[in-house]
This record gives sequence, C-alpha cells and structure tokens, in this order.
Amino acid sequence: MKTQKHWYDFLWIVTPIYLGLGVFRILFAWIGMLFFCLPLLISIFGGGKLYCNRYCDRGQFFSLLGGKLGLSRNKPTPRWMRSKVFRYGFLIFFFVMFFQMLWVTWLVGSGARDLREFVTLLWTFRVPWDWAYQGSVTPWVAQYAFGFYSIMLTSTVIGLVVMLLFKPRSWCVFCPMGTMTQLICRVKAGTPPCQSSCSGDPSSCAQCKGGAPHA
Repeated sequence: MKTQKHWYDFLWIVTPIYLGLGVFRILFAWIGMLFFCLPLLISIFGGGKLYCNRYCDRGQFFSLLGGKLGLSRNKPTPRWMRSKVFRYGFLIFFFVMFFQMLWVTWLVGSGARDLREFVTLLWTFRVPWDWAYQGSVTPWVAQYAFGFYSIMLTSTVIGLVVMLLFKPRSWCVFCPMGTMTQLICRVKAGTPPCQSSCSGDPSSCAQCKGGAPHA
C-alpha cells in the first residue's frame, strides 16, 4: 500500500533550486535566512524538532539521493560523528565561521574593505563568482550574500560526502541547526541534553518531541 504524499514531501526540490539561483544571481542567497530562522522559531514556539523531521528540504534531498536513488553506501554513521563532543564542537566552529562572515560584511559596509566577489568553499578555497553579481545593491548586502552562499554551499557539500560514505541523512546527526533545535527543546523541557547522542540522529530523539524524521 502506497503512503499518501503530502506537500512537504516535495520540499527536497528547494535545495537544488536555491543553489541554482545562487549561481546566476548571488542575492538569492538571502532566501537562505529562512532555513536558519524557521527551525529555531518552530522549536521556540513549541514545535520541537518538527522542522528537522518534516520540513527540512536538505534532509529530504539527501534521503532522495542516498535512499531512493541508491547513491549512499548506507553504512552506520561513525560513533565519533554522533558524539556530543563532535556535534557541539562543530556547532561552535560553525558559529565562529558565521561571525567571521558577519565581520567581513561589516568591514565592507564601513568601507574598510572592498567587496569580495567569490565563494569560499569548505572555508578554504576561493572560487570566483563575480558573474552572479550585477552591482545593483549596496556592497555590504552583496558581501553578506556571497558569505552566506559560501556557508550553504559548503554545508551541502559536506552533507553530500557523508551521505555517500554513510547513511543518507548522516548530515542530520551533526547539523548545526539540528543541534540548536535539540538544545532548545531540551531547555524548554527542563532536562539536560540527551546523553545517548539520540541513537545517532538528534532529529529522531523521542525526548525531543518529534519522533523519527519524516523522509
């Protein structure tokens, strides 16, 4: 018997569309702020990990590629990748990179630095991306778009790599947004962070109000 499809089962298409739009016009990268704000707002206002379990386009995208299309080796996610040390460490590293991006944006906005029209892949490799900017907005707005797109592209690449090597949604194990929403729902419940690393997938932690990912 086929499972009835819902509109949110097709949200996987958002990921390739978003990345594709950023190739042609970098200012579309600002749309990605929704992917940052929605999970946190849903958790804060009582939705727990509903975003991760049902509405996350990236998680669905990895499930499609790794599961339905069979591109994943489907090997268990390594224990070290599921550990609290790695997940929280990656969250801290992510915030350091994010605030560095904000610092560069502020420098461009203040006139202390020129606009840098490139995308930084894996926080290391500078890829020219000048064709995607037509000089139609204030420089700091464009700089933020370049920086934010770099983060989104980098995290997608990392997610694809771990998808190929391990289970399709291995990225969800240490996704910064998933870690933050887990912390929010634990704080709201008045209990300490899950000690079992949520059996390898924070989004499936029953203690975090959400059950298994809908993917």
